Amino acid sequence: MSSFRNGNRVALIMINIFLSPIYIFSQKPFLSLSALNDSADHYLPRLLEKRALVSSASAYVTETRNQFLPAVRFNDQVNIATDNSTAGSYYSYGIIPSASSGVRAANDYQAASGNLAVLFGEYDLIDFGYKNARINYAKSEQAFSQSDLQREMYILHGRICRAYFNLMISEARMAVEKETVKRYDTIFNIIRALTMSGIKPGSDSSLAKAELSKSRITYNQLDEQAKNDREEISYLTGITTERIVADSNLMSIAKRKEIIQMPADTFANPLLEYFASLNKVFLSNERLISKSYLPKISLTAASWARGSSIVYDDQYKSIPEGLGYQRFNYLAGISFQYDLFNGLHKKDRLKTFGFEREASELELKQQQISLASAARQAQNSIDINEKNLLELPIQYKSAVDTYNQKIAQYKAGIITLIDLTNAAFVLDRSLNDYAGTMGDWWLAQLDKAIAIGNLAGFIQSIQ
Repeated sequence: MSSFRNGNRVALIMINIFLSPIYIFSQKPFLSLSALNDSADHYLPRLLEKRALVSSASAYVTETRNQFLPAVRFNDQVNIATDNSTAGSYYSYGIIPSASSGVRAANDYQAASGNLAVLFGEYDLIDFGYKNARINYAKSEQAFSQSDLQREMYILHGRICRAYFNLMISEARMAVEKETVKRYDTIFNIIRALTMSGIKPGSDSSLAKAELSKSRITYNQLDEQAKNDREEISYLTGITTERIVADSNLMSIAKRKEIIQMPADTFANPLLEYFASLNKVFLSNERLISKSYLPKISLTAASWARGSSIVYDDQYKSIPEGLGYQRFNYLAGISFQYDLFNGLHKKDRLKTFGFEREASELELKQQQISLASAARQAQNSIDINEKNLLELPIQYKSAVDTYNQKIAQYKAGIITLIDLTNAAFVLDRSLNDYAGTMGDWWLAQLDKAIAIGNLAGFIQSIQ
């Protein structure tokens, strides 16, 4: 058992030594995930748009408060008109000009001047909680805008992390494939020397050359994938692709032990908080609807001054005499307003918005179920990859031993080229399995962190 563990330890060391080209491949200074996310937070127009909406919601709270200040309006009008009227009542539709006095036997089309100034004030003394309901609704909208911003940032950070890990995997596989190209190039040179000496047939040389070309094609495909990953990160962060390099140290098996396992943070998870805030908006809107149909008691006051070129005994004076103020009045009172059908209107509106609130509660519940399932699936993937990481040293050690043995046997003419290329393929696969398994482990950790609401802590733990 001791020798088996020692063999695994040696194999792990051999893997890290063999994968040293991965680290050499990434010697350029790399930007941490925190730095990339910070750059995205201040660059991406989508986030700047969300921030503007948050500022708008904050301004709306202030606007709502100021709407309940006393209303004080001043109006002054100077007119030249005729003054012909008749007795009787009518509804004013807003476009019928007013004429006072002027009730006489015949029309008089002589023009007269008039001047009217009015100062009117109104303040709601008692609104039965309507003011607070309006302000609380505005605050809930503000909180929802903030949660929408946090959710957008959370999703963006997760997307950057995923692209970053994909880039890390692509760069690791490129380094492996680079060594694969060298290995097949060495095999090709050996075969060519043996072919030229007449020991091996020329077909072996052609087959080796085909395998070498295939490895180069694979390398080019991985290079394309890495470029696309860099481009996505650049698109999200505004950082040029030349500066984007993944931290190759994360491919070390030892590095994964530094990850801090954090508990789920279901209350602060932006993916849940968004729907919880939306539900609060509907609740506050229901309260606002209830309050908006209650009575309103208002204090009103007014004073006005009036002048006219028509004096009290229906005599027309000169136009300038009507431009000054001749009569002054004031008025103060308390008004009570209530629509007798408000109870029915309130019931109808509450029923409509009640279904919307119920729908938002179900959305929140659905999101909770989805995230819980995603967390369990991510943990299953982590557990499987942990087991696979224990098997990789065995696979790699056996692959190296087999490859070295087959090289010697091929030179001695004991085996065919197919046996040698199979051994080379197994060795390449073991290294690619290592890169893929480590990458899958990181992606599973990312999925779990996103699902449990601890993405920020996860990012900080890998710096």
